[in-house]
Amino acid sequence: MATESVAAREQTSGTGLRREVGFVGLFMASEGSIIGSGWLFAALGAAILAGSASIISWVLAGIAVIILALVHAELGAMYPVAGGTARFPHYAFGSVAGISFGFFSWLQAATVAPIEVLAVEGYASYWWPALIHASGPNKGLITPLGYGVAVVLMAIFTVINFLGVRWLAHTNSGITWWKIAIPTFAIIVLFTQFHGSNFTAAGGFMPEGMKGVFAAISSGGIVFAYLGFEQADQLAGEARNPQRNIPRAIIGAVLLGVVIYCLLEIVFIGALPGSQLLHGFAKIPDQNIVNGPFAGLAGIVGLGWLAFLLRVDAVISPGGTGLIYTTSTSRVSYGLARNRYYPQIFARTDRRGVPWFGLIFAFIVGLVAFLPFPSWYKLVGLVTAASVLMYAGAPLAMGAFRRQVPDANRPYRMPGADVLAPIAFIIANLIIYWSGLETLWKLGIAMIVGYIIIGVAMAFDSKRPPLELKSAQWLPVYLIGMGIISWQGQFSGGAVQAPINTNHIPFGWDMLVVAAFALVIYYWARAVRLPREEMLALVERQAAPEMEEAPTAAG
Repeated sequence: MATESVAAREQTSGTGLRREVGFVGLFMASEGSIIGSGWLFAALGAAILAGSASIISWVLAGIAVIILALVHAELGAMYPVAGGTARFPHYAFGSVAGISFGFFSWLQAATVAPIEVLAVEGYASYWWPALIHASGPNKGLITPLGYGVAVVLMAIFTVINFLGVRWLAHTNSGITWWKIAIPTFAIIVLFTQFHGSNFTAAGGFMPEGMKGVFAAISSGGIVFAYLGFEQADQLAGEARNPQRNIPRAIIGAVLLGVVIYCLLEIVFIGALPGSQLLHGFAKIPDQNIVNGPFAGLAGIVGLGWLAFLLRVDAVISPGGTGLIYTTSTSRVSYGLARNRYYPQIFARTDRRGVPWFGLIFAFIVGLVAFLPFPSWYKLVGLVTAASVLMYAGAPLAMGAFRRQVPDANRPYRMPGADVLAPIAFIIANLIIYWSGLETLWKLGIAMIVGYIIIGVAMAFDSKRPPLELKSAQWLPVYLIGMGIISWQGQFSGGAVQAPINTNHIPFGWDMLVVAAFALVIYYWARAVRLPREEMLALVERQAAPEMEEAPTAAG
């Protein structure tokens, strides 16, 4: 196979994708997605909810994401297919579970690009105020002009993607080097303004207690900031030597991201002038900090040149993330079409190997996403919940694969999988719970819409997969159960007070309930996984053609 031409491989496999992305491209895809608008906003959002203890939030979330990343590293190397996160549960549990987790994966990918566009406009409003409503009931939301600019930015992401994955990978790598350098430089410079006393100001180190720490993880933007490590999995169908490069790219990107984000929170809190903390992090008086935390901070401490540089980065950094998530959306929809959940037009590629219809559809959905959630913080909660529901499918799938196909080729094996896989599932469900009921009911509506759309599409597909209800019998109990626990629990959109919750489950006990419920679902799902023959047949029919190795090339 190593001497076969790319054209011949494509003709043999029928996938139309091209394996043109090496380790650097995969690493930069994951790292470039991790470092997006999150670093520009989440430090303040987390501090508002948890105070100085937001540092603990970043560390805890970092550990959680590292565990989830190890799961994805094993799965991505085991089955290097396009849109992998949308497909692993399908191979493990069949179509019913696959539809649910696949749709979560697509919803998350499709809405991140709009979030990044909103981040660009939030910072650009410093120079162009007409983009954002400055006062009134719509304060902080985009204006009609802002919506028009958003359309243009989404169109640019789409056009660049049409140039092909090799050109995209090189472009994204260049942008990501910038995205790593600027926050690193900001950390070094802001350390010169450090005030250690800030960490005990504004109500003490932990003004909202551990409840604030956990709320910051999900609703403060922390988990959203860490999202993106799975991009190497999404591009696995176009990766060279995926068995080696995917695990290295995912794990390396997460480790670097955790270090950068923890240091950013430390310097943000430490560099704030004491006058800004007289009434706590939630009532910082300087609106430049509120609207653009790091650039505003640099300005008020007399580093105007750094503020200018950060505002430039605020356009480049989120823009780069929006670009790669536009890519991801088209690959996830491609994968869902390969699963035969989406119409087969989503699996068609152009002469450059680009899933062209998925790109166009991602553009349209991105524009719709601005309408009900036209601000950065309003979209983050929904996407975080969708993302973690997507991530929850991976440890379930890995538990099933370890039991059902122990002899499968695993270039990377997650250490301690029997312990860490269920822990990863618990972690995912805790983050879902911390997202709050206000976020979950909106996600529930989106899920219902998704089921209807996919159901209609599959009804017209004569080759649609059978509905494996037995292997997904745990799924409705899981989804409804998490909703009930959230309703009876303590969190509502990350607010310390939960006005739409009953608060019947006391704080602390609520997380034990989530953990216990998650373990029941994990072992139940593992017990009713697809039979080995069906699992192997699915992989052979849908994954094997994409897993053929393409000619090796430098890079």
